[in-house]
Amino acid sequence: MLINCVAYRNGEKIAEPSIHQISDHVSQPGTFVWVALKDADGTELQQMKEEFGLHELAVEDANHGHQRPKIEEYSDSIFAVIQLIEILDGEIQVGEVDVFVGRNYVLSVRNRSQQNFLGVRARCEREQHLLKLGSGFVFYALIDAIVDRYFPIVDALETELEQIEEQIFAQGSARSNIERLYALKRKVQVLKHAVAPLLDAVGKLQGGGRVPLPCADMQVYFRDVYDHLNRINTSVDAIRDTINTAMQVNLSMVTIEEGEVNKRLAAWAGIFAVATAFAGIWGMNFDVMPELKWQFGYPAALLVIAVACGILYWRFRKSGWL
Repeated sequence: MLINCVAYRNGEKIAEPSIHQISDHVSQPGTFVWVALKDADGTELQQMKEEFGLHELAVEDANHGHQRPKIEEYSDSIFAVIQLIEILDGEIQVGEVDVFVGRNYVLSVRNRSQQNFLGVRARCEREQHLLKLGSGFVFYALIDAIVDRYFPIVDALETELEQIEEQIFAQGSARSNIERLYALKRKVQVLKHAVAPLLDAVGKLQGGGRVPLPCADMQVYFRDVYDHLNRINTSVDAIRDTINTAMQVNLSMVTIEEGEVNKRLAAWAGIFAVATAFAGIWGMNFDVMPELKWQFGYPAALLVIAVACGILYWRFRKSGWL
């Protein structure tokens, strides 16, 4: 579905061409066209391929979707895949935006996401002195907007982790803590898969080697994006390490609780073992046994058993087993 299609020259909006007029504007010197699509099908992508002259391999990747984040260069054009991450009702959702960038065009195709880039277009049109730089600046603005949207996700994950940590030492919450930690770890892993490959890809645009033609003279801007991605990647790694530590602590708490239960069981078993021993000795019923005919034998036996069990109970209590 076509969201918008705008032609720019020298940083100013000059027209909103139809799809079939795109090639006419692209061929004009100093003009570039910025098209945005949402959940585009094969027919729409084929039309864009014909109007912009897109590389067939890039179009094929956009058709298939669910690509790993990457930035690929095809002759004088760039094809980028960037994941859109958002949290809806506590669950993390993954969308995708495919960006085709040439010397005089930018085509963004957004899939499986409710996020939009209207704010990015408004920002670019406000900064006309930068929009004059052409498609490279628009490409930077799109990536920068997507990366900035990762920061609230990181904050939400850190907040969720802090809430779980507060419950780690709560009695009887071990199982629920482990389940929540594993669910959080899966969310962090999704964000990691979106950030790490993109960090490597953007690193090739911020200098240190040959930069693709559409991004020439834009290294300083992509360096800023790279720094943001590096910060996010570091935060994600820190969250992962903290989750692993929290899991170890939680498992240790489970072991400690089990040890306390085992001590209580062992203490009570010892107490009843003494009572059983006395009852077993006096219950043998031999013909010749001391105190067998004594009228106070039964209450005396009960008293001895009670005293012995009481002493054991006191000792276990003093030792912290009961």
